[in-house]
Amino acid sequence: MDYLQRNHDKPNRGEFRHFLPMPFDPPCFAPEFFFDNGILRIVRDVMDERVVADQWGCDVPLQGSKHQEFHIDYQRPLFPEAPELSMPTYMLVVSFGLIDITQAHGPIEIAPGTHKTRSQAVLSAKDSEIDIQSLTLEVGDVLIRHPWVLHRGTPNVTDTPRALLTIRYVRRWYADYSREVNTLPLALWQSLTTEQQSIIRFPLGDS
Repeated sequence: MDYLQRNHDKPNRGEFRHFLPMPFDPPCFAPEFFFDNGILRIVRDVMDERVVADQWGCDVPLQGSKHQEFHIDYQRPLFPEAPELSMPTYMLVVSFGLIDITQAHGPIEIAPGTHKTRSQAVLSAKDSEIDIQSLTLEVGDVLIRHPWVLHRGTPNVTDTPRALLTIRYVRRWYADYSREVNTLPLALWQSLTTEQQSIIRFPLGDS
C-alpha cells in the first residue's frame, strides 16, 4: 500500500496499472509462498527437479484501469533465429491473489494453449478466433501458467486494489534478468534450509 500511495500517479503497466517487485519482508514474504510441496511437484513435473524461483512481483490494477492488449510475458525467444521453434517448457509463473478476485476486481483473461503458436495466437486473438477464459480466484487458489500463454488484464471497477502476486520458476540454467527484483536479506537467506536455498535465486543484500 505504501508503494501505491507513493506511485499512484506513476502507473508502469498502462493507465491505473502497476507492477512492483515484492520485498522479502513479512507479511509480503512467507516461505510457504515459494516452497509449497504441491506446487513444486507440479512445476518440477513440467520442467525438472532443479527448478529455481528467480522473480517475485505483484500486478495491481486500480479503479479506472482498462482492458490491456492481449500479450505474452518474457517475449524474447531462447533462440532469436528460430522464434517459432517448439521447445520444452523452461519457465512457469505461479500466481495467487491477496483477496478474492471477482469479475469486478479485474481478473486475468487467458487464451489456453496459445503458448504453442506464439505469433499466430496474437493474430487469432485480434480476430476473436480463439477461446478466452476469465479466471476469478478465491484466496488460496493458485494459477500456474506458461508465460507465453496469451493473456490480458481486465478493468478493476472496485475501490480495492487487486493484488496478484507472481513467482517465476525457471530451469536452473536459464536467466534473463528481465524484471526488477528486490534483494534477499542475508539473514533471511541464512535462515533457509539447504534445500530451500537451492530453490531460490535472488541477489543477496547485506543484512
